[in-house]
Formats: sequence, structure tokens, C-alpha cells
Amino acid sequence: MTLQIRIDNEQPSLALDLALPRGQITGLVGPSGSGKTSILRAIARLRVPRAGRIALGDDVWFDSARKICIPPRLRAIGYVPQEYGLFPHLTARRNVEAALTHLSPAMRGARARALLARVKLVDYAERYPRTLSGGQRQRVALARALARDPEVVLLDEPFSALDRPSRRELYVELRRLHAETPMTILLVTHDLEEAAQLASFLILIEHGKVVQYGPTQTVLACPATPAAVRLLGISNQFSAAWDPTDPQALRWGPYRLTLAAPADRSGRCEWTVLPSNVLLRRPDRPWGPHLENPLPSTVQSMVALGELALVWVTPDGLPDATVEIRLPLRVIHDYQLAAGARVTVCLRSRDILLLDSDVEIAGAN
Repeated sequence: MTLQIRIDNEQPSLALDLALPRGQITGLVGPSGSGKTSILRAIARLRVPRAGRIALGDDVWFDSARKICIPPRLRAIGYVPQEYGLFPHLTARRNVEAALTHLSPAMRGARARALLARVKLVDYAERYPRTLSGGQRQRVALARALARDPEVVLLDEPFSALDRPSRRELYVELRRLHAETPMTILLVTHDLEEAAQLASFLILIEHGKVVQYGPTQTVLACPATPAAVRLLGISNQFSAAWDPTDPQALRWGPYRLTLAAPADRSGRCEWTVLPSNVLLRRPDRPWGPHLENPLPSTVQSMVALGELALVWVTPDGLPDATVEIRLPLRVIHDYQLAAGARVTVCLRSRDILLLDSDVEIAGAN
């Protein structure tokens, strides 16, 4: 069943209309204060929106027009809050049992141990939270969230307090659990890399509004608005004029940039290109069909990040424009790049992405 979420609220400001794909992990990504946690709390009925509708298939949890607002215990939800939300005076087993009040006392212990075994913590069942590591506490919280076999699991920044090895281990566990039981999971995070690794569907949110949503790889590869470009951390955002003589070209300073398809527009437009899609032309090799839209440029600076390097160049005739390029470090050595070096960068027509104005995007399939 699809989880439909329509929320209209003032404090905090939320205005969104979404449908989470059934049985998938959806990442909800945005900066602090963008409304991510408030959305989870509205779904779980820890916060009641001013208006809207929240429903799992035909099961309506909230409908302001019909004055429906069912309590949390009647919603098929598992919830892992920030900082785990464990009771410090209860053991791991009893923390899980706290979510099993629908079972008889005789059945709770066995069910709690089975859930702890599922997250590989059965040997820690009688330990208190203060004696567990951060990753172990997170596993207890996840076991508790799964106690009632929920159809929807809400995870609020579940890995933010963990070190990198613990995060990676829990990424694997979450994917394993999801493969065993394909629940609908809504993962709130400000870490785009984390969302890219875990989520098959991605929602970008800013100031309580959806900036873009769709399959994760589509959103990452094809940002559709200036806000999406900003949230994805892409610095290559430029303004250009439409070529008045060619609907399939832009005028960017002294350059004519050919696009992959015609566009019927006038005036100026915003566009972007992913740093990983900017090509360098080797001076010792002939031109190929992939080397479109050449830009003679000067290298301004470079930074090595492990096996990758970021290179910033300024095209001739555009002193205020800086194009960021992401290259394997070996390419830097092969090309003998350095600040001040002359290079030719190329933009393939299919990699030039035109941006819409900052309005809510209906998703890309």
C-alpha cells in the first residue's frame, strides 16, 4: 500500500504532497530546519498538522477535512527517533518488550529475544543502554521499531551519532532487514552520501517544500531546479541566453553551447553540468564526437581528495565563471595539470541540464 502524505502547516512551515513508493527505502534529505523531523512526527501523530491527509492505502490516519486523527498505536508504524529513545532503566530486552503490550506477558520475552536476534543482539538482551555502544543502542531501537511488524518504518537521522565503521555496519544490517521484509522505510538524513547508498527513492526538501523527488539515481544525475543543485552541493550553476537563431543552443559569453534537444524559450536560463561530466581534451589526441562544446580555459586551483581531485578552471572570455571538474587523481598526473595550466574542457550536449524555477517538482520517473 502506498503511503500518501499531504501536509499544510504554518509552524513549522510545511507544504507538501507526496506518495512514498511501497516497499522501498525513501531518503528524505534537507538541511537542518527544513522540516524533515516534523514530517516524521506528523506521520507518527506526534505532531498534528493544521491541515492535510495522511493515509496508508485505504487506511486513513489523518484527514483534517473529515476530522480524522487516529492515535499512534493504531498506525502501522515503527519509529526510531534521534538519540534512540531507549529507557535507561530497562534492559535491551525490556526496551523491546515495551512495544509488545499487545501480547500476553508470557509471550513478550520470547518475541523480544527473537527481535534482538534479528538485529544480532540476542547475547546483549540483559544489558542496559548505558553499557551498550552507540551502534548496539541503535540496533535495540530498530528491534523495538519492528516489534509490531509495521508496514511503515520511520528513521530519524538514525546513524548521525555513530562513527564511520558503525554506520557502515548498520547500513548493511538495514539493507539486509529490508531485503527480508520489504517494508516502506522513510529515512531522514542530512547526509546525501548516506541516502544515495541506502535509498532507492529520494526526496529533496528545503524550507518545508519539496525541491525534487524521484528515483535516487535520477535525482542525483539530473537536478531540475537551482535549489536541487544547491542541495546536491553542485557548484556549477550558470546563467546563459538562448541563441535567437537556434532553439537547440545557448549563448554563454563568447561561446555557443549546443543542447541535446531543442527548447522553445526566450530570455535567459539557468543551467548546470555535473563536475564528473566535464571532460578534458588531451592535446596529443584527435577530436572525437564526444568532445562537444570546447571551452579553452585556465586552471585556477586543484585539491586532491583521496583517489579523486577537484579542479577549478576559468573559460577564456568569462573571468567571473568557474567550472568545477571532478577527475581521477591519475588523470591529474597524466595531464601534468597545475595552477595556471592551459586546458580545453568540453561539455557534452546531453550533460548540459536546464533548470526550472524553484517550484515544487512533480518527480522524475
